[in-house]
Amino acid sequence: MYLNGELLGSHVGGYTPFHFEVSDKLREKDNFVVVKVDNKRKREAIPTINTDWWNYGGITRSVHLIKTPKSHIYDYSVQLAKGSSNTIEGWVAVRNGADGENVSIQIPSLGKEANVKLKDGQAAFSLEANPELWTPSNPKLYEVNICTSAGQLTDQIGFRTIETQGTKILLNGEAVFLKGISIHEEAPFKTGRVTSVEECRILLKWAKELGCNFVRLAHYPHSEVMVKEAEKMGLLVWSEIPVYWTVLFDNPATYANAQNQLDDMISRDKNRAAVILWSVANETPESEARNEFLKNLAARVKVQDNTRLVTAALDTESEKDDMKYIGDGLGQYIDVIGINFYCGWYSGKPESCAGIKWGSHYNKPMIMSEMGGGALQGLHGEVTERWTEEYQAEVYKNNIKMMRNIDFLAGASPWILMDFRSHRRHLRRIQNDFNRKGLISEQGIFKKAFYILQGYYNE
Repeated sequence: MYLNGELLGSHVGGYTPFHFEVSDKLREKDNFVVVKVDNKRKREAIPTINTDWWNYGGITRSVHLIKTPKSHIYDYSVQLAKGSSNTIEGWVAVRNGADGENVSIQIPSLGKEANVKLKDGQAAFSLEANPELWTPSNPKLYEVNICTSAGQLTDQIGFRTIETQGTKILLNGEAVFLKGISIHEEAPFKTGRVTSVEECRILLKWAKELGCNFVRLAHYPHSEVMVKEAEKMGLLVWSEIPVYWTVLFDNPATYANAQNQLDDMISRDKNRAAVILWSVANETPESEARNEFLKNLAARVKVQDNTRLVTAALDTESEKDDMKYIGDGLGQYIDVIGINFYCGWYSGKPESCAGIKWGSHYNKPMIMSEMGGGALQGLHGEVTERWTEEYQAEVYKNNIKMMRNIDFLAGASPWILMDFRSHRRHLRRIQNDFNRKGLISEQGIFKKAFYILQGYYNE
């Protein structure tokens, strides 16, 4: 990014926000900004060259020129303390603030206020309160005001707890089954990246109509608008960085890139109650270098945010005692194990899926983070005919039968809500550069499998 021909800086990772300070670089008039955007994929990058979604270029997120006082609120964290439902704690960072300056954190509808003093640009606080907890059925948000002598900032923040207990996921201390769907940031009714609030709402309304209380935002951080709209609508969120398939796990620069994107994602959405899962990877082949890479990312999550759960989507199950067995070494470092499993599509016939048994080396919750099959909306035929809506529906019927028998299953996010563009999908008259695993076509028409999954979730 350049201002008046001078390089301000650069940012790697096209899915998270960044900013540059320009106060001392502006002219009285005739300023001009040049933004160079490069969507070139590189082998050592995150994501790497090998992916399965369209590599959209250009500026697809909002751009702002922000004017603030010299001393201003720069960042803040407001959430329930780990393991508590009645202690709200956090911190406020003030740029160019003076030591001893008062910082006030107010939650008017709770009648609570904390006044703390700034030291070295930051002030920590703790409040005893009994907020109404955020849930999918009651996504309660509180107005939170942060005030300094230079000004005030207001956010809408929800409070909830999330933890695991054995193979259960507990939301506010009670077991919750995550009835979910995976979503790409692909705009409905047109091709291209989601760029508006309305497009976010359409996708999320479809998820709600499906019966979801949970969405997996794959395979990269979606816009903050998508996360905020999900929160308002009562949808729990899995948020992910694009450590996807075969990245260079033995390259220190690749790890640094992944960690920076993880930090950016957590920093941006740390105050969003809807986000319960930080995902560090998707479908990565097991190796010593990969395990070390992802172990370090999982540990980084806990350093940055110990109030949420860490997960990864794996496809490394093995055969043991006539069952699918989860024994991936990464399982010891994550809280919730995601499994991508495409029975009836990439292996076996749909009817072979129903009787599959599962076992796990870990006493941890499992999410069936991907399953499903492709169908061209409007193509009909026998349940044995691939690419028909009937075949896709049969895949879902039999995989649902299989999931009913997994006693450590804590949720599902089948692949995927809507057909999306992919440079890997060339089958003429069927794919035409679209991944057709959507339950809804890119034109918003529901396929038969949508109603199969809806029936399962609405039971």
